[in-house]
Amino acid sequence: MDKETILIVDDEKEIRDLIEIYLKNEGYNTVKASDGMEALNILNSTDIQLIILDIMMPKLDGIHACMKIREEKNTPIIMLSAKSEDMDKIMGLTTGADDYITKPFNPLELIARVKSQLRRYIKLNNNGQSNKTNTIEIDDLMIDTETHEIKVEGKLIRLTPREFEILELLARNRGKVFSIENIYESVWGESFIQSDNTVMVHIRKIREKIEQNPRKPKYIKTVWGVGYKIEK
Repeated sequence: MDKETILIVDDEKEIRDLIEIYLKNEGYNTVKASDGMEALNILNSTDIQLIILDIMMPKLDGIHACMKIREEKNTPIIMLSAKSEDMDKIMGLTTGADDYITKPFNPLELIARVKSQLRRYIKLNNNGQSNKTNTIEIDDLMIDTETHEIKVEGKLIRLTPREFEILELLARNRGKVFSIENIYESVWGESFIQSDNTVMVHIRKIREKIEQNPRKPKYIKTVWGVGYKIEK
């Protein structure tokens, strides 16, 4: 079976080449781009399973490139940046990134995150392998777990792979309250760090996409001091 192809987008050649070495050592195929515009052109002509995307780049930066990608594709995106402040992380996740890692990074950690993202992406797109019910309907919300389509009142909604997994987790367990820690460890498959606000950012983005009024959500309810749920 052919290995997945990963797009590395960074304006620093040394970093592109370094990441490529580690990915190729794991057997992955790689394609490289030096800015967001070049990355978009590659995505239009090449089948890519994961994107490693730097934020600070000429012509088209990572944030705007991520927004453009998310208009049409749900390919996993790992944002790469020298910035480590919470607001920069939130900005990356808000625009549609699935994960975020800061420079200088441990190459082994990057590889671990790549493998984690690819496992989930392949699982989500592995049609016909699950014996679970393919369609979940909650009022006007329809979740197709085989095609990974989300529709609200018949309108198609685009979610990132992480957003889809969170929504599916809550929808399959209606009435059950999931803490932020529960959601993180179920979806990301990693130990939760207490100060991490990744889940809250993703919940907010899901609400913005599926709720008519995100401030008064119909589907994803907040149970104050406990977590989130979708009511039965």
